[in-house]
Amino acid sequence: MKPTKIAEGVYDVGVLDWNIRDFHGYSTNRGTSYNAFLVIDEKIALIDTVKAPFADQLISNISQVIDPKKIDVVISNHTEMDHTGSLPRVMNLIGETKPLYCSKMGAKNLAGHFPNAWNYHPVKDGEELSLGKRTLTFMETRMIHWPDSMFTYLNEDHILFSSDGFGQHYAGFEKFDDQADADLMPQAKKYYANILMLYAPRILKLVEKVVASGIQIDMICPDHGILWRKDPGKIINAYLQWSRQEPEEKAIVIYDTMWKSTETMANAIAEGISSTGVKAKPIHLRSSDRSDIMTDVLDAAAIVVGSPTLNNQMFPTMADFLTYMKGLKPENKIGGAFGSYGWSGESVKLVAAELTAMKFKMIESGPRLQYVPDAQGIEACAAYGRKIGEAVKAK
Repeated sequence: MKPTKIAEGVYDVGVLDWNIRDFHGYSTNRGTSYNAFLVIDEKIALIDTVKAPFADQLISNISQVIDPKKIDVVISNHTEMDHTGSLPRVMNLIGETKPLYCSKMGAKNLAGHFPNAWNYHPVKDGEELSLGKRTLTFMETRMIHWPDSMFTYLNEDHILFSSDGFGQHYAGFEKFDDQADADLMPQAKKYYANILMLYAPRILKLVEKVVASGIQIDMICPDHGILWRKDPGKIINAYLQWSRQEPEEKAIVIYDTMWKSTETMANAIAEGISSTGVKAKPIHLRSSDRSDIMTDVLDAAAIVVGSPTLNNQMFPTMADFLTYMKGLKPENKIGGAFGSYGWSGESVKLVAAELTAMKFKMIESGPRLQYVPDAQGIEACAAYGRKIGEAVKAK
């Protein structure tokens, strides 16, 4: 990817990673980008860098705009290695005495990542840096999505460099939201669901703070994916909605199965939910990536989980998924548990305990059927689905 001029004197010099398919344990079927930005004024600032294997490409991109040695200031909005992996190369090239601006926690984290004697300038929330005709303002945004995270705002051009906020794992030669395809918002939603959901209450306050400040935002430049220039308000409003965790009238039935018995139950429960007018979706765990399931979890009102019993435990894939979901802390959910068994049948109780620990509002008496469901068992599942659907409608 060649450098892209995104405003007068402002360039994206980041790189594309077409081939990455796993990031933090979730699927990145569209690849990703590591965005980095040059602001050219009386002083030249580089905002963020890229993952270490792409350092040569970053330096080449910068070199197509200016001599990298002319960079006066480096800004690190977030210290995670996909944005700082090439920072040692950059600092060595431009001179390690040049100032490196970051949050207070960022300075601590960078020192922990790299043995260095860099010239750290830890900033306060609201602190400004003059580049000449332009001014940068730093905004502390802890837990979007690390304690060191911050945004950088280019005042005169109304551009928000938002680090891991408002991003997506989306690789493409398209640079802006008005050039992207219909997969843009689903990828942004997936990114939020799998990276940021657990910080939803804090993110809500931070985004509301940015909105309440009244600053004009004409462009949002995240460190991953597409830049928002046509309608930055669209992703801001989506973050407000997702952070409030206001569910849609929708239920998902997540299950795994050994001999199709639990699958038969799941389909009957989903059909029962649908019969109440609530949108229902059965999801076979081993046929779906857990990160795609979490994207559905984000705005679902009810999460119904089915597992067969294996070795007196829930099915191993279900234990893995529930651990993953628990870490992301979904809120405001109705929960249900069901499953089939051969001779012991502990899975339903174990699944229900996990959902209860997540503070889901449980719909009790989930079906627990031995061997192959008969007509009566299938009807019990459908009835349970109707009960869940009515609970969703009453929510």
